[in-house]
Amino acid sequence: MSNPSTGRSDRLRQIVVISSATFAVIGAFVGSGAAGGIPINEASGGALAADATLIAPGGPAFAIWTPIYLGLVGYAVWQALPAQKADARQRRLGYPIALSLVLNAFWILSVQFDLLPLSVPVIVALLLVLVGFFRLLRRSPPRNLIEAILVDGTMGLYLGWVSVATAANIAAVLVTAGFTGFGLDPDLWGALVIALAGLVGVGLAVYGRGRWAPTVALVWGLAWVAVARLTGSALSTPTAVAAIVAVIVIVIVVVAVTIRARGRRGSNSTSGETQHEH
Repeated sequence: MSNPSTGRSDRLRQIVVISSATFAVIGAFVGSGAAGGIPINEASGGALAADATLIAPGGPAFAIWTPIYLGLVGYAVWQALPAQKADARQRRLGYPIALSLVLNAFWILSVQFDLLPLSVPVIVALLLVLVGFFRLLRRSPPRNLIEAILVDGTMGLYLGWVSVATAANIAAVLVTAGFTGFGLDPDLWGALVIALAGLVGVGLAVYGRGRWAPTVALVWGLAWVAVARLTGSALSTPTAVAAIVAVIVIVIVVVAVTIRARGRRGSNSTSGETQHEH
C-alpha cells in the first residue's frame, strides 16, 4: 500500500517542475523581444551582443535554445505522467531541474531590467546547479530512449551551452565595468578564456564518460565564437584560432573517451558471459 504523504510529495514535485517550466518559457518569450521585452542582444545597452566582447558567440549560436526549451517543456510534460510520479530517478532530478529553470528566468529578467552585474551570480548559480545535476545523471542511467533524450540529452545541451554563456556573460560585465585586462592585449585575454572553456569541455567529456550532449552544445558555442571573430565587427584571429583548436581537442577527447567506454562495456560483457559458461 502506497504512503499518502509520499504520493502528495511526488505530486508536488511534478507541479513545481511544470510551474517552473512555465515561468522559464514566459521569461524566454519576453527575452526574445516579444510582449514588450527587449531582445537579449539589445538589452543592457547591447552588452551581450555578438560584437560586444571577443568571447561573445555569433548571433546564430543562440538558436540552440530552441531544442533546449523544447526538451525542457517536453520533460515537464513527461515527468507529470503517472508512470513518472514515483520514479526514483525523477525524485532526485525533478527539483534541480526546476531550480535551473527558475534561475534561467531570473537571468533573463536581470538583463531585461538592466541589472547586468546581477546576471553574473545568477548564471554562475545556474552553472553550479547544472554541474551538480550532471553528477546525478552520471550516477544513474536512463531507463529508455525517451528519458535519455528528454533528461540526459536536454540537460547535457543545457550544461554545455551555459558553460559558454557564463564565460561570455562575465566578459561582458567586465568590459562594461571598464576592465582593461591588467594591460594585457585583448586578443591574449580572448585566447586564454577560450582555452579555459576548452579545458571545461575536456573535463565534461572525461567526467561524463563520453556523453555527447554537453560536448555538442559547447562545441557549437565555441565554433560560433570563432565565426564571429573572423567575420564580425569585433575581429580577433588569435581568439578565433583558440576557439577552433578547442573545438578540435574537445571532439577528439570525447571520441576517445566514448571508444574507451564502449571497449570496457564490451570487455565486461564478454567476461560476464565467460563466467556464466563456467
